[in-house]
Amino acid sequence: MLKPEDNERLVRVGPGTPAGTLYRRYWMPALLSSELQENDGAPVRVRLLGEDLVAYRDTNGDVGLVDAYCPHRRAPLFFGRNEECGIRCVYHGWKFDRNGDCTDMPSEPAGTPLQARVKLKAYPCVEKGGVVWTYMGPAESKPPEPDFEWLRAPATHRFVSKTFENCNYLQGLEGGLDTAHVSFLHNDNMSDSGWLASHDKAPRLDVEVTDYGYWYSSTRSSRNNQNYVRLYQYIMPLQQMRGNVRGFNAEPPEYPKIDGHIWAPIDDETTFVYNFMYSVEPSKPLPEEYAVDYESYAGRGPEDLVPGTFRLKQNQTNDYLIDRSVQREHTFTGIKGVNTQDFALQEGMGTIVDRSKEFLGTTDRAIVTMRRLLLDATYAVERGEELRGLDPAKHGVVRAHDGLVPADADWREAFATQSAVKW
Repeated sequence: MLKPEDNERLVRVGPGTPAGTLYRRYWMPALLSSELQENDGAPVRVRLLGEDLVAYRDTNGDVGLVDAYCPHRRAPLFFGRNEECGIRCVYHGWKFDRNGDCTDMPSEPAGTPLQARVKLKAYPCVEKGGVVWTYMGPAESKPPEPDFEWLRAPATHRFVSKTFENCNYLQGLEGGLDTAHVSFLHNDNMSDSGWLASHDKAPRLDVEVTDYGYWYSSTRSSRNNQNYVRLYQYIMPLQQMRGNVRGFNAEPPEYPKIDGHIWAPIDDETTFVYNFMYSVEPSKPLPEEYAVDYESYAGRGPEDLVPGTFRLKQNQTNDYLIDRSVQREHTFTGIKGVNTQDFALQEGMGTIVDRSKEFLGTTDRAIVTMRRLLLDATYAVERGEELRGLDPAKHGVVRAHDGLVPADADWREAFATQSAVKW
């Protein structure tokens, strides 16, 4: 469990908070590139770490991410004109480029010195892996651009999506680093004896802290004197990667891949989850139809979202369409969709969990370690110390993996070749 004051230190992400200050030292996903499809197109509202912003793709195709309100009279720039490499407020015509500089002030006398003094808050952006990344911290502390392996995988071998979660980011991150729940929450066929997570429901965890965060392995006993081992990666501060080469199934999937998520705090009580997958084999592109089918299986496919949003149709307002007869006879939850099952539990905890009321067990080791690393990091940034996970030379050379290994074998040796980065 966490002390109430430590819980507060982690869950609050607005400007000036310990966690908010920490996350502003990392590149954060702001939105999908696909949300800004055309140059000089309509601006898009963005809320990230408790700040209201507007994103737009300018005439040259570069992305701007700026304060949602004009510095003149605080008019909303969402209604602005995106034209000629800048966004123009429709209230009085003041125009700003993606660096926040005022390039035109037609309502004031020509040559006014006010134009040079007025500045619109703007954050630098880069596009990688189908995601617009932004850095919201001090310019002098800006780290190198992110370089995770999935960002280097070509578009033919990669798929990324986004979903809205109605709770604090930490509940989602903890769920993503919890391997034990898979045997229960995601058991969609309780009569399937070939499902690797059903044979052993009490995995043994091994956690090792690294320069980028940590890796941890979960080991489950399987049949034929084998173990099913899944290697997870936690890349600070908010990213999880897990092996899905074997995928808990008796037969390996058609397209061996790695899955992962980044939990980007919208504010203290809501989150955007970025979901990515990428092929582990350069010779095996990831067909879009396969990726979409997988998303639908997870419950976050295009047909699962409220049109025009990233919100699930199965949500708190309809109890995630739980089917009690299906729960009695077939699946553990009666809720369709792996992602939806996660949201039902994580959102159902309330927008912010009181972790002082928890009773943790041995399979919570990865969660405990993550909390400790984040808490330590909030103090480290206050002391001006180096932070984990910022160096691409460290976070760009790790990947996750899973597979069956002989019970008496060392999984590290068995995974050595397969878990090496290829992109």
